[in-house]
Amino acid sequence: MAHYVMLSTVTARGARTLKTRPSRIKEVNVEVEKMGGRILAQYALLGSYDFITVIEAADDETAARISLEVSSRGSVKILTIPAIPVDDFISGIR
Repeated sequence: MAHYVMLSTVTARGARTLKTRPSRIKEVNVEVEKMGGRILAQYALLGSYDFITVIEAADDETAARISLEVSSRGSVKILTIPAIPVDDFISGIR
């Protein structure tokens, strides 16, 4: 399985949702799992991004579909970055 870092910025619409229903975050995580992803870690951030989520997915297409589906709702903008485990990276450059 491949790993991906998703950096999310909440829109004004998303901020209103989170203010009234903070548990929505966990609901979306369940939806991500139904789309073929697995949440490995998730943190709220201060700065340019509001959340970082590390997911596992079968391939780039699955990760792209998850990112597109979640961001198409208008509550969040997502930057999805493939992540290579360091041991795999080291093996690949030998």
